[in-house]
Amino acid sequence: MGFLDRYLKISESPTRPVDESRRNEFDIADLYRGPAGESPASENEDDEARLDEKLRQAYFWLINHAIISPFYDIEYNDAPPTRFEFGDRKVGLTLPSDQSYSSYALVPLLNLAVRRRCLLVGGPGRGKTAIAILMGILSGYPLREIKRAIQHGQPQMTIADLLGNPLPATLVTAQSMDEVKIAWRKWLGMRVKIIDEYNRIPTRTQSALLTTMADNYAELYDQIYECPPAAWYLTANDDAGGGTYQVIEALRDRIDVVVKALHFNTRFLSELLQRIEDRIQPEEVVPEQIIFTPEQLDRMEKEILKVEFPPPLRRRLEFFAGQFEFFEPGADQFEYMTKDTVKLSGLEFSAFSGEETGKHALADLGRQTLNGLSVRALMTSIVFIKAMAYFRGDPVVRFEDLRQILPFVLHDKLSQNPDAQAFEQEGGLTLRVDRVSWIRGLFDDSCREYDRLGLDQEDPVGELEAQFEQGLDGLSEKETRKRLAAIEGVLRKWASGRKLYGHMYDDLLKLKYLHQRYSNYLSWLKWQG
Repeated sequence: MGFLDRYLKISESPTRPVDESRRNEFDIADLYRGPAGESPASENEDDEARLDEKLRQAYFWLINHAIISPFYDIEYNDAPPTRFEFGDRKVGLTLPSDQSYSSYALVPLLNLAVRRRCLLVGGPGRGKTAIAILMGILSGYPLREIKRAIQHGQPQMTIADLLGNPLPATLVTAQSMDEVKIAWRKWLGMRVKIIDEYNRIPTRTQSALLTTMADNYAELYDQIYECPPAAWYLTANDDAGGGTYQVIEALRDRIDVVVKALHFNTRFLSELLQRIEDRIQPEEVVPEQIIFTPEQLDRMEKEILKVEFPPPLRRRLEFFAGQFEFFEPGADQFEYMTKDTVKLSGLEFSAFSGEETGKHALADLGRQTLNGLSVRALMTSIVFIKAMAYFRGDPVVRFEDLRQILPFVLHDKLSQNPDAQAFEQEGGLTLRVDRVSWIRGLFDDSCREYDRLGLDQEDPVGELEAQFEQGLDGLSEKETRKRLAAIEGVLRKWASGRKLYGHMYDDLLKLKYLHQRYSNYLSWLKWQG
């Protein structure tokens, strides 16, 4: 097989064989195994490849022929993995026992499938722009069109450079702003949008970019251009977003997932040599079989959203996400005891260092962050978790899907507290730098606490919530009072001695919410007669 022929070869189907006997099965043990299942059925039963299989073929072509990234940092296991330790620090190297993946190729591909906003970070020459270009080609655009559509951040970039210009003739003849015609930039109408070195864009132009990214429209001279749903790829040379201009907070908040471009492994230098000698550029030889049509991309996103998210896993995500917002010294009113209250006040968190008492500094995971998780961060997490399961051919989200993908979604969403005691422990300095391991460690600690509390077996708030979800229609006064007493009983029990940790905060507020709903209903019953 010639060198070019090898580049045109795609992996044979199935890329991840399915155990037929386990299709459509799910039990609590699956939370810890992550086996393959049947992917969601295609809406169109035709001869074309199932889209989850096509997505995997695209991934394996990228990792085997296009992007030299031999790093399997998204690890799955269906049996205990083999582990080796090296050096004085006993650095661990794990050999996964199930199909595992390189985040640098997989995360941008998942971002293409769900059409969100991906930030690629890494030093110059790491291939950030190259993989963004490949995503554009996989979505059906010619290489020349993709390259011409890249927006290159530079200090002189104006809003007109980014969005377009008014036609001079209409500026002269227009009687109102509505009559001004705009020559919009073509990249605004594309399904893949690439912003290279976005941290070199001036602040005013960043604001225009924010509107386009967040709301899918561009505005100039009171004229509106509606942009189609698109997968965004932004690049920067460091995690902090530092560059010629500081990235505005609102723009950074719109980024959904962050992935690092790792170093080049010199043991693959022969691959570079072969490309030079044969004058091969991977982006010029992408096989047609792995290129997606707009209709396929639309259908794939719908199939991803149909992936089931089992309630036991949703509870673990709720428990984890609930660790971070609560800040007891931040207010007297219970509802305002949040980190956001402190942030809005302008005071530093260090001013409250002596106010946090009675709780174990390491067990309280919320102490490691300066913020909680927004609604946008939680919704994005759910979408990418579903996309991870879909990519693996599963109709149901598994435990490891959460554990592996959350660090990339929350990479820039959780802000570290530099004064946290956890970072002063052995290995704490490493976690300040390696945010992926830090977030995954937080999730593991949260799951251990969840198991210790036995919340899969006994979850009083969940039981009361399920009872309430049955509805209030026809509920008698006696039953309503009984439920109110049950809520107060849980609150009384918890108040008798438990320390107030972050994961309890949302539970207590939920109980107050349920109590208020039942109280209002009881008042209505009394009024009725």
